[in-house]
Amino acid sequence: MLPRKPLLAALALTLFAGAAQAADEVVVYSSRIDELIKPVFDAYTAKTGVKIKFITDKEAPLMQRIKAEGQNGVADLLLTVDAGNLWQAEQMGILQPIKSPVIDQNIPPQYRASSHDWTGLSLRARTIVYSTERVKPAELSTYEALADKQWEGRLCLRTAKKVYNQSLTATLIENHGEAATEKLVKGWVNNLSTDVFSDDTALLQAIAAGQCDVGIVNTYYYGRLHKEKPDLPVKLFWPNQADRGVHVNLSGIGLTKHAPHPEAAKKLVEWMTGEEAQKLFADINQEFPANPKVKPSAEVAAWGSFKADAIAVEVAGKRQAEAIRLMDRAGWN
Repeated sequence: MLPRKPLLAALALTLFAGAAQAADEVVVYSSRIDELIKPVFDAYTAKTGVKIKFITDKEAPLMQRIKAEGQNGVADLLLTVDAGNLWQAEQMGILQPIKSPVIDQNIPPQYRASSHDWTGLSLRARTIVYSTERVKPAELSTYEALADKQWEGRLCLRTAKKVYNQSLTATLIENHGEAATEKLVKGWVNNLSTDVFSDDTALLQAIAAGQCDVGIVNTYYYGRLHKEKPDLPVKLFWPNQADRGVHVNLSGIGLTKHAPHPEAAKKLVEWMTGEEAQKLFADINQEFPANPKVKPSAEVAAWGSFKADAIAVEVAGKRQAEAIRLMDRAGWN
């Protein structure tokens, strides 16, 4: 039988080794599909030796899973799209602040939570698209102008149930107030040429097929479809360049409240906001880097430069409930 002190020392050494081994991995719950994130995580593992385990699902089930797991949580990080979703996770109490000068230096404040609970990783513009066969760019100007009679029976929209449109509406409320935004949204609904679409790709295809002439989509949907069909008779238009700029949202990441490996997770997020990872992540997703030091891919840059709305994206979460009620009143299904 081993003496008591050596036995305790051996037990402590075993526990320390187990903790060290556990710290060599990070677990991520992600609402982004595997092929959009695996190359980034593989690059980090190759660089550091830290293994990244990830589970993909829709954002709502992932957030509920983190909440249900509580102090027995498995996930270190939640990776999802849209500030509205990240805000919701923050309000559910399933995230904790990441205090990092590195992240603060890499990502502008409007793309981070003021609470430090989450940070943006990549940006997407939710902008106007138009038929190159039936619309001249000079006819377009602002989101607001799509409510004009000129576009009656010519507009396509995605469903109001999608957080992307809820966030756009939330920022409109911030800019114009509730009454003016409701009038605007009713104008959009009155101008619809067909029922709302379940996704942006279907909307783009509807414009190409002649079902409508203009619409509003996230830029990366356009990028993916344009890559498949280079002759697609649809182009992007950057609205509101004479005033506040284009509505921009993001994909982002937050540290879970009961993260088993918080320091390892923090290091991963710091790396993901740095120049090497930013280029890789944005290029794969056909998005814009959230780090302003990193240029977009040649393909994304070919869409042209634009002035982006400087509003803090967390407004999309703060006004989400208002936006949903307003869209419902306006008849946007």
